[in-house]
Amino acid sequence: MATITQTLPAGKAPAGPKPIHGDVRDAGRQSLVYLFLLVPMAALAAAVPFAWTTGLLSWTDVAIAVGFYVLTLHGVTIGFHRLFTHSSFKPNRPVKIALAILGSMSVQGPLITWVADHRRHHAFSDKEGDPHSPWLFGTSAWALSKGFWHAHMGWMFQARNTTNEERFAPDLLKDRDLVKIDRLFWVWTVATFLLPALLGGLITMSWQGALTAFFWASLVRVSALHHATWSTNSICHMIGERPFKSRDKAANFWPLALISGGESWHNSHHADPTSARHGVKRGQIDTSARIIWLMEQAGWVTDAKWPTPERLARLTAE
Repeated sequence: MATITQTLPAGKAPAGPKPIHGDVRDAGRQSLVYLFLLVPMAALAAAVPFAWTTGLLSWTDVAIAVGFYVLTLHGVTIGFHRLFTHSSFKPNRPVKIALAILGSMSVQGPLITWVADHRRHHAFSDKEGDPHSPWLFGTSAWALSKGFWHAHMGWMFQARNTTNEERFAPDLLKDRDLVKIDRLFWVWTVATFLLPALLGGLITMSWQGALTAFFWASLVRVSALHHATWSTNSICHMIGERPFKSRDKAANFWPLALISGGESWHNSHHADPTSARHGVKRGQIDTSARIIWLMEQAGWVTDAKWPTPERLARLTAE
């Protein structure tokens, strides 16, 4: 049998795997991380005393906040996570674009960066290389406290803790629609803060309505969704049930199921990452899976990867 060999130019070594980490964030980009995480968080911390002392919280504010929360939550859970990271279903082009934009409006970073980080998390889950595992510092009380902070949000304040998109998201870098949406992240960020204020002003026909909607439906809503997403990285890798086999400490934590859109069935997800449904047992709330199912019935998505009894039986922990 003939053997095909490749001759490399003199002085050049064979190309190895691309590095795990991306470029270090410069001071400008890192300052934006602080800005868009901490300012909404300050509003969230002030929300209850602000409402108590001023009374400036209307049903209009609540409705706009809940509406934008639901839209951007599912942009992350269905779009960024189950579609772009794990290819759990195939959408038509309008659905793909809509999910990419809605996910970007969660202000959790540009689309391709988010996907690369999450794929890296799965590749090294709860081991060295995982960008946000709570188990990297040990198992003492102090180590777990440090790990919780790191997994929940501390990892984002580390300018060197970036992910090489060419290694972990090369498919997305070839998609012109997604690259364009990724590069326009600043547009979606501006939109997610200004649109609620615009709606509040138009509905109430007042500047006060615009300002209170900005506080509640922009700042507070963005931070609330941040914490719902981050809790999957922190709480759902520390506390909960583990009914399925997985190579990490991902756990199912039911109290977060509703506000996370079903993402808190995290052991189920890590045991079967490409499944379109994370809440696989009766009574497990998974609004993301329900919406995917509805879009499938409408013909907007195809090839959704649904769990079967046989598939679940193979995953059940011994």
